[in-house]
Amino acid sequence: MVREKVKVSTRTLQWKCVESRADSKRLYYGRFILSPLMKGQADTIGIAMRRALLGEIEGTCITCAKSEKIPHEYSTVVGIQESVHEILMNLKEIVLKSNLYGTRDALICVKGPGYVTAQDIVLPPSVEIVDNTQHIASLTEPIDLRIGLQIERNRGYNIKTPNNFQDGSYPIDAVFMPVRNANHSIHSYGNDNENQEILFLEIWTNGSLTPKEALHEASRNLIDLFIPFLQAAEENLHLENNQYKVTLPFFTFHDGLAKLKKKKKEIALKSIFIDQSELSPRIYNCLKKSNIHTLFDLLNKSHEDLMKIEHFRIEDVKQIVGILEKK
Repeated sequence: MVREKVKVSTRTLQWKCVESRADSKRLYYGRFILSPLMKGQADTIGIAMRRALLGEIEGTCITCAKSEKIPHEYSTVVGIQESVHEILMNLKEIVLKSNLYGTRDALICVKGPGYVTAQDIVLPPSVEIVDNTQHIASLTEPIDLRIGLQIERNRGYNIKTPNNFQDGSYPIDAVFMPVRNANHSIHSYGNDNENQEILFLEIWTNGSLTPKEALHEASRNLIDLFIPFLQAAEENLHLENNQYKVTLPFFTFHDGLAKLKKKKKEIALKSIFIDQSELSPRIYNCLKKSNIHTLFDLLNKSHEDLMKIEHFRIEDVKQIVGILEKK
């Protein structure tokens, strides 16, 4: 556990982690401060951050289990101590960490007798298990347990419905939220004329990311949500002046493309696929979903086209420009 004394700056707005600890593999805690704030600002930021922490951060869960030998969810299987329902509840408790998009398949294939834990799951390369000791089932006889799993990355939660049960598939209630809880509190100081505030944020996560990473992700998601308002304001400025187009300062995509397009005849861009570049798995999956497969396809897209891609962010555009400049 790490603790630091709180020091308040009266000059510039600063944030700091004042406490950090790992209670277990599936429970992390962090406490942060932001100061100095004017009266009322702490509550504005605290409410927004809490909602973003609980609702805007994506997580990875097992969403479905499949076994043709199981007749229904509340049945029992000879040689397995737990009921099928108990096994599904144990699978729900498994915490996963990944940067995948879409769904992936995993598999449990174990021969008894013995205990089946999370470490017995055969996962795709982009997925990790936070706690391998999570119990799944107890096999009391020499039987083969084979369960197919579906893994998905999303946000919020997904509640199964009874109508989804078919072909031996059993949907699992998925709680994608990696932040278990988030609280904020406010400390006021100073006199009536210069009253200032300190915002305290407390964050508990499930171990798939640290509280500091959750704070960073939530902040970035909040910024992305407000960017359209900035663009709308600048579009209005463009209509009023009717002289030049105003863009955000860090949108240098067209400038980069202008230089790159002069050289694209020298390179067989159509033969260079995006999976040969140093793109993160998330950006790669977003581009593939938009039918962008080669660098040639990418160079023919404007930054406006890229920002229309689902789950795409401004930082992704900047990263792509940097990678293309290397190429």
